[in-house]
Amino acid sequence: MGHGWQGAVLKLMRAKDFTLTVTSNERVSDRLHRLSFSDGGMLRATGVHPTMWVRLWFDNGGRPHQRAYTLVEPDPTDGTFRMDFALHSGRASDWARAARPGDTIEATVQGSEFALPDPLPSRLLVVGDAASRPAIDSLLASMPLTPATIWYETSHAFDGDHAPRGGAPGREVIQVPRRDQGAHLIKTVRAALPERVDDASYLWIACDTATTRSLASYARRQLGVPKERLHALGYWRAA
Repeated sequence: MGHGWQGAVLKLMRAKDFTLTVTSNERVSDRLHRLSFSDGGMLRATGVHPTMWVRLWFDNGGRPHQRAYTLVEPDPTDGTFRMDFALHSGRASDWARAARPGDTIEATVQGSEFALPDPLPSRLLVVGDAASRPAIDSLLASMPLTPATIWYETSHAFDGDHAPRGGAPGREVIQVPRRDQGAHLIKTVRAALPERVDDASYLWIACDTATTRSLASYARRQLGVPKERLHALGYWRAA
């Protein structure tokens, strides 16, 4: 299957393509499915960084359809990693449900770059949800001793069961139910940020695109958070 115009654009941006092979599948809950992969040489070629994600290509009625997923516990030596799929209606979820060991899927690596802040922050301020939960786990693991506050938006009953774990002392996870298309999360975080943002903190935002843009704009314009202390990326678009 070709990757269409999107694939052509990615090629011009020097994206790299690989073929991944499913090695195991596991239904974690009614709404969460986990697949393990061998990487086809990807991790040795690209290296590994916190919150790393790749674009997977699905056949959607003869047309290419791409979605991005975060790598969980990538191991360049063994060439393995896992991915968690939140199950809902859609081509990506349908493929994940049906995937069996030996099945393959094409992947493209481009746009996932992320470097840890230097020096490390005095506190991480994280805003995310079930879609970005694997990336949040990766971020927290990359700075295991850094205190953190995580605002975690929940849309379904199971989301709280798979919320990020604080881990280190001084870490708190604040679960925020999704209401009014993300407006409740925006209000909650905006009320809390002024007392928590300082010159040594780091703000990482990854939820739905509209919410991410709103909070990033607030942080930059009202709170004066510099670009080197802010990372914001919309992980999905609300219908």
